[in-house]
Amino acid sequence: MREFKRTDRVGDQLQKELAVLIQREVKDPRLGMVTVSGVTVSRDLGYADVYVTLLGEDSPERIKENLKVLKQAAGFLRSQIARRIKLRHVPELRFHYDESVVRGQRLSSLIDEAVESDRSRHPNEEGEPNAGDDEGERH
Repeated sequence: MREFKRTDRVGDQLQKELAVLIQREVKDPRLGMVTVSGVTVSRDLGYADVYVTLLGEDSPERIKENLKVLKQAAGFLRSQIARRIKLRHVPELRFHYDESVVRGQRLSSLIDEAVESDRSRHPNEEGEPNAGDDEGERH
C-alpha cells in the first residue's frame, strides 16, 4: 500500500492554495480572519470538504455569515485553484465550520481551572512531596 493516498495529497495542496486565496483574493468585508484547518477530498475527487475556523469570532451568527460568504465565493475559488493546480477536475468546494479548535480551547481551559482549583486546595503539592508523605506516615 502507498504511504500517501492521492486524495490526501490533493487535500493538502487544496488547503495551502485556499488559505492563500481566501486571505488575498476574497474581498468581502463581511469575511473575518478565516483559517483553513483541513481539507478532506472524496475518493473520486468530486468534492472537497473544507474545514475553517474564525479567529476570535465564535458566535453562531458570525459563523453562519462567514460560511455564506465562502459558499458564494466557492466558484471563484475553484476557478483560481484550476489555474494553480494541475488537476483534470477541480473538486466542488463545501465549507464547514471546524469546531474542534474551539472545543480544544474550551477543554484546555477547563483542565487549567481544575489544576488551579486543586492547587488552591493543596498548596504544599507543587511537584514536590510533602514532608510527611513518605516518611513515617505508614502505620
